Order: sequence, then structure tokens, then C-alpha cells
Amino acid sequence: MEIKVNFLDKLRLEARFDDFAVIADQPIRYKGDGSAPGPFDYFLASSALCAAYFVKLYCETRNIPTDNIRLSQNNIVDPENRYKQVFKIQVELPEDISAADRQGILRSIERCTVKKVVQTGPEFVIEEVANLDADAQALLALQPDAQASTWIAGKDLPLEQTIANMSRVLADLGIKIEIASWRNLVPNVWSLHIRDAHSPMCFTNGKGATKESALASALGEYIERLNCNHFYNDQFWGEDIASAPFVHYPDERWFQPGADDALPAGLLDDYCLPIYDPDGELRASHLYDTNSGNTARGICALPYVRQSDGETVYFPSNLIDNLYLSNGMSAGNTLAEAQVQCLSEIFERAVKREILEHELALPDVPPAVLAKYPGIVAGIEALEQQGFPVLVKDASLGGVYPVMCVTLMNPRTGGVFASFGAHPSLEVALERSLTELLQGRSFEGLNDLPQPTFESNAVTEPNNFVEHFIDSSGVVSWRFFSARADHEFVEWDFSGHGENSNADEAASLLGILQDMGKEVYMAVYDQLGAIACRILVPGYSEIYPVEDLIWDNTNKALQFRADILNLHRLDNAALAALLARLEDSELDDYTDIITLIGIEFDENTVWGQLTILELKLLIHLALRQFEAAKERVETFLQYNENTVERALFYQALNVVLEVMLDDELELADYEPNFRRMFGNPRMDAVLGSVDGSVRFYGLTPTSMKLEGLDRHQRLIDSYRKLHTARARLAG
Repeated sequence: MEIKVNFLDKLRLEARFDDFAVIADQPIRYKGDGSAPGPFDYFLASSALCAAYFVKLYCETRNIPTDNIRLSQNNIVDPENRYKQVFKIQVELPEDISAADRQGILRSIERCTVKKVVQTGPEFVIEEVANLDADAQALLALQPDAQASTWIAGKDLPLEQTIANMSRVLADLGIKIEIASWRNLVPNVWSLHIRDAHSPMCFTNGKGATKESALASALGEYIERLNCNHFYNDQFWGEDIASAPFVHYPDERWFQPGADDALPAGLLDDYCLPIYDPDGELRASHLYDTNSGNTARGICALPYVRQSDGETVYFPSNLIDNLYLSNGMSAGNTLAEAQVQCLSEIFERAVKREILEHELALPDVPPAVLAKYPGIVAGIEALEQQGFPVLVKDASLGGVYPVMCVTLMNPRTGGVFASFGAHPSLEVALERSLTELLQGRSFEGLNDLPQPTFESNAVTEPNNFVEHFIDSSGVVSWRFFSARADHEFVEWDFSGHGENSNADEAASLLGILQDMGKEVYMAVYDQLGAIACRILVPGYSEIYPVEDLIWDNTNKALQFRADILNLHRLDNAALAALLARLEDSELDDYTDIITLIGIEFDENTVWGQLTILELKLLIHLALRQFEAAKERVETFLQYNENTVERALFYQALNVVLEVMLDDELELADYEPNFRRMFGNPRMDAVLGSVDGSVRFYGLTPTSMKLEGLDRHQRLIDSYRKLHTARARLAG
């Protein structure tokens, strides 16, 4: 994690990381003001807090109340060497906690990350640099031996060269990648989380049988998502980019709507139109892109090549972003390598959906076949030893598709996790199933898995498929666990051989889709120095249902974005119009404003916590519609999760409105004790919100220029690096 330090007044310092700022000072005896803890105080507190976190985690997974558990830490300084200290952590436990759980709680503290880092002994490197942002890949830490050549199935170059090439691409773009975490819970299963140090919202996960393969996976995923603009899918890119010569890619085309908002000619093709518009309800206005919001420019569409005949077809960027998420995008050392990965993922998700939707039971992989892959067996056995039964299934549906499945059961909670993996090689597909199972997870994280069900509606509900796509954490049918399989086991093999193995595999996978009667469309992106592609299979590879283009399109942001960002500047008529549009939209009141308008507010601010419900409430207050405001305050207090400070503000507002709306009560009679209960600053804010002197309490003013929105500006900075590189190469 990158922590940047700013020098403030006197001896005060500010450390900034992610969306947080920590202020440090020195005691008065050391010439400071004593206004904040010192750096060493934070260090001491970090180990105590970390220990308490692991105690809390242990207790929550076992339903043990922590109300009467007390923890403290004392540091004992050696009188002859002040750098030699003993950290004594003590825990006071209630008598009703069992002996086994007492030992478990103590063992949980042993897992404290701060403690382990201190005990291992961190290495400090102190150096001068010309530019803090220039050493773009210094934080990757893992530096493979440049002389080594480790080949793995599916890669057209050794891992070492793959990592070096991808690191260089990111460095050339000025993107500073840091590794936020590593996981290695069982043998031969590695995963890690990487992110942009400047814009942590841009992150990917990698997985593999080794550290190097996991890092190559994470970097490849990062590059694919850069090339396909996936990090910035539903976000507003600002007015400058919206009016630039191009918004997404230099080869984009803009289409003007036809008469009466009809779809323009030249958009999509005769194969796609019935799939995306089965009932003739799709209008041109449904396809304006969310990122620019520049409706005057028309519909932004991107070129894809139809694989059956090589013709170029233009797909609205809005349609791609709304329906496909990250499905069918990949980067590779070669185009064929990227194609195999794209197509494998498409089959993995589509076959998983078919299995879940039809509640199919899959055949077990025979022990004799599994024994051919000892590295995979070692990981499975380690999970079994931890108390997690594992089922290894053939998901090829009779040898038709290159898909495998590893399912974990958690007897402690009754939860299950069905992880799927795909690749032309059965071994690679099986390895991907296992590494996906544990990607970014701790053993404690396996306690949150959903329980299987015989309720078919819960399994086939569209959002369940989305959950399975995002992190495989959706619900699975109990019918999946039947010993009577719906297909016979097949030891399939779609892999190619020789120098052109990836090309042969890509052709084989495309052949499966062709036999199914599917058209395939592909865009290739190589402008940023690495090869990536995106493949769309209409009617097969979508993640969201096509009706979302009409009923749940992300470009609904365009109805609200400008007014919400300009909230403090709106007059009463504009506020009333905004409120009416929010009501007419029938949007869920608990939708957060971040999602609604595509702006990355700092989640630790009121903007970051703001929902449609609270926004409506604040507008009612500004319009002095107190009865409606009172009704929404009551709903907010009953159902909304927010900070304690925000909840207390609305508690105070609730009682003030109660008094104001009662003709028999006088606010002056209650104000003194309201102030004693809620404090003067909070009551000043409440009374100001009622009399109109305070508008939209807690929401700092901003506008379409996005001033003050540092988190979103960092996201735009990230995209601007790509946009600048594309413009330079196109010019």
C-alpha cells in the first residue's frame, strides 16, 4: 500500500492512503501541540487493534458475543535498549466461554498480521527518487529471474517474460501497480490482489498454482480491463473527455437517432437486433453512453468483426457495458492466447448458468483420473484436512464443453461454493476451478457461503446468476448434489499441440459456437502495447438480461447526474422537478447515489453514504415540505444503515419535526433539552435545515466540474492516461 505524507503546520503530518487521511502530531514536551497521536502511538495501537479484529472475527463466526470481552496491550521497554520491547496482549473473557473457545480466541490473536510482520522483521529501503510516481512497478515486489524460462499450459511465452512485458506496458502508461495482498492457504493455490496506487478503485485479482502464475494472471486481467475500459464502465469521465475528438476509442462512430427516437441505420446487424430488441421496445435514447453523457453527439458505437464473414458491425458502448460486464475479455502474449482465454471464460459462465438454471447433477471425476494431477490433489487434500469436504465434478455436459467444477462444502455453516473453470486442457480447467475457489479468500471467508436450497426460484432468479458471475457466491440447488448424474463422465481434451496450439484451440472453441448456431463478434485492442481482445456472443455470453437495456439501463444516470451534482445551486422549481423525476422513475429508495449517477464519492463522506431516500428527504426539507420530510425521516431511521453521527442528526430532526407539526406544541419549550440531548452543533444544523439557513446538511457543494471529488478525479486521471496514449498513437 502506498502512503503519501504531507507536511502540515508545525510538527503535524498527514498520511494519505486510499480514501483515508491520518493526522499525527507530537506531545507538547516534544515541541508539538499534542493535537493528535504520534506516529509511534499509531504503531502501538495497530497491533492491539489487529489482535482485537481477529478476536472479533473468531467470535462472530461462532456466534459468541463480544460485549463482555476486554482486550488490552502494554509495551514493556527494556531499560538498557529502548528499541527492544515486549508487547503484552491480555484478554479478559467471560466465564461462560468454553475452554475450547478460550484457546481458540488466544490462537486467533497469534494470527494478527501486524504481529507477524513485526516478528518476521520488515526490511526498510530508504532512497531518494527524482519523482515519487515514476518508479511505476517498484511495489510489485516479486521479481522473477530474468534468466529463467517457466512455461505453463496456455501461455505462448515463459512466465518471467510475460510478467516483464506486462509490467513494462503499465510502467509506460505511468500506472503504478501495488500488491495489496497475497493468499496461499493450501499447496499449489496462490492468489493476489493488485491495484493502482493512485486510483485503488482500479484493481484485479490473480490466481495460479505458483506465485509467478498468479502474478501473471493478475497483470493480464489488469491489462485486459484497461484495454476494454472496464474499470470505468458506469462512471462519468468529465466534460473535457466527453467533448474530446473521441471518448472511448479513436475508431468509434457516433450515430444520430432516427425519427421518433428510432434506432439508427448502421447500428448492429440483422442477427443481433432480434436478440437485443425482441419486442420492438428498444429506442435510440436507451443507448446513449453513460460515460460521456453527451446526448447531443448521439450514440457512441464500437467496431467488432463478425467472425463468420469478417464484416465490421458497430455495437453501442452502452449495450456492451450494460449486458456483458467483464465477460469475454482477455489479454495475452499473442492474440490466439487471448482468444482462448476469452472463449474459455464465455463457456465457463454460460455452462455454469445452464447447470444452475436446470439444476443439473454433475458426474464425479474418478479417483484414477484425478490422481494424474498430484498438485491439484495436494490442494484438495489440504482443504479436506481443514474440515471442508470437496467434490470434483466434470462440467463438460457429456464432453461437449471444456469446463470443470470444484465444489467446497462447509459443515460448520451448511454453506457451499461451486467454483467453475474452463480451458481446452482438462488439467488447466481443473486447476482454474480450484484456484478460483480460494482466490482472495481466507478460511474465515468460507463461513459466509450461502446454503443450498430446493427452492428453484432462488436458484434461477437473475441476480443469483450475477452473484455467481461476480465471485461465485450465489445459491446452488441441492439437486446439484445428487449421486445420480445427468451426464456421464468424459475425460475430454480440446487442447492443441505444437507451436500453434493456442491458434488450434481458439479455432476449436469457435467451432463449438458455430455448431451451436451462434455468431461471434470480436474487437482487438493492441494500441497500449499489449494484445487484448473482447468477444461478444449475442444471446449466449450476456451476464445481465437484455431487458435491462430498457428497464435498468445505467444511462438513467443522465436524467439525474447534472442536477444532483449542482444540488446546492438549484432553485425551488428545479428541486421540485428533480424530486418528481426521482419519484416517477420508481427507482429503489435504497439505491446509493454513487451507483445512480456514476460518481465515485469517498465512501466515508455523507455523499458516499447518500441514498435516493435520503436525497428525497433533504429535498423535501429544502422545499419546506415538512410532513413528507417527517415521513422519510422515520423510514430512514427504521431501515437505513448509516454512521452514528448521521443517525443522531436525523433523530434530532425527527423530534423537531414532530413538535413543529403538532399545533399544540411549541418548539421553544423543548429546544433547551433537545440541545442537552443532541448537543448545540447538531441542533444548530437541524434548526438551520428547518428554517432554510442550512441546505443539504453534510453534502459539500460540487458541480459537473467535479470539484472536491478527489476519489473520482483519481479515477479520471487513470482513464486519461489511456485516452492520451490512444490519441497519441492514433495521431
